[in-house]
Amino acid sequence: MRQTWLIFSQATTVALAGYFVVSTLKPEWLHEAPKVVPTLPAAAGAPPRAAVQFSFAAAAQAASPAVVAVLANKPAPSQREIDADPWLRFHFGKRLPQQQRPQTGLGSGVIVSPDGYVLTNNHVVSGATEIRVQLADGRDTAARLVGTDPETDLAVLRITLPPPLPVIHPGKAGELQVGDVVLAIGNPFNVGQTVTSGIVSALGRTQLGLSTFENFIQTDAAINPGNSGGALVDVQGRLVGINTAIYSRTGGGSLGIGFAIPVDSAYQVLEALVKDGKVSRGWLGVITGDVNPEVVDTLKLAVDHGVLVKEVFKASPAAKAGLEAGDVVTEVGGRSVRSPRELVNVVAALRPESQTVIAVQRGKELLKLPLQVGLRQPQTNDETPPE
Repeated sequence: MRQTWLIFSQATTVALAGYFVVSTLKPEWLHEAPKVVPTLPAAAGAPPRAAVQFSFAAAAQAASPAVVAVLANKPAPSQREIDADPWLRFHFGKRLPQQQRPQTGLGSGVIVSPDGYVLTNNHVVSGATEIRVQLADGRDTAARLVGTDPETDLAVLRITLPPPLPVIHPGKAGELQVGDVVLAIGNPFNVGQTVTSGIVSALGRTQLGLSTFENFIQTDAAINPGNSGGALVDVQGRLVGINTAIYSRTGGGSLGIGFAIPVDSAYQVLEALVKDGKVSRGWLGVITGDVNPEVVDTLKLAVDHGVLVKEVFKASPAAKAGLEAGDVVTEVGGRSVRSPRELVNVVAALRPESQTVIAVQRGKELLKLPLQVGLRQPQTNDETPPE
């Protein structure tokens, strides 16, 4: 037994000594040979590189060529114009810009059609006397203003260049969830095209006072002045939003809260502006308020949700349909509405002169009234609570 133990101990000592010598002089003998990492396709002219985990390079490469810089020459705004315009307040705050020379508005845009149509923000090109577009590949060209929609802060430009033009692929904003990774691509501070990343931090943001129709995607991807009109894309490089505004106390750089117009809303405006040169929206003709427990008790309602009708305009579509002050609108065209903002958006999406049904709770009685949708005049706030 003693002899066996001596043999074991000597063998162990020799093995440990051998391991120490090998680990010191030839450590690679003790480790598995490194695996070859597959390479990703590289951009034209660039050498291939190893795949990097968590890289969004493929998404950036897919979307970036279709994102352009927009330069708009316009007269300098006065202090009165700044005070009256929320977009100008975002960028100038209380600072009065130099008025001795014209200003060059800097923004971004997205090529959305092989025909050269470019989506951007209305506040980027509003009042411009000349608009130029610079592509990511270095081409520079004049742009024609096709149309604007101040109520969503969108504008459509058109450029004429030899084909093919890089075109971004649309995604589905309705499939976004809070926490999804997104990239913001644009031309912040005119330093050149920049890609930043973040997540979707909120959906359906409203009541920001930026435009009449608000349904913003909120993101913490760094968005700065100059990013306006640029692309918000998903991890496949598909367009999910048009970057529009940042939250800033001073009108300066990003504080981690940016807002983008969902791509489906942007494409609806694009189609209308290209086809008709304007956006036609539905109109109801009421002044509304929220439904709260006090309203429910006072009006003896059988429901605790909807939109309270405070006033009905004479000869409006609502008046012709039979709506009265004190009614509570619960549905329009089969779509539930729970706030004045929702009512504005649902009615505005209807085609003027079309026929639909509006569900109204009048006390304990539920009424379904036929409604012929009216034509909304731009920049009216008839369906929002008075401010």
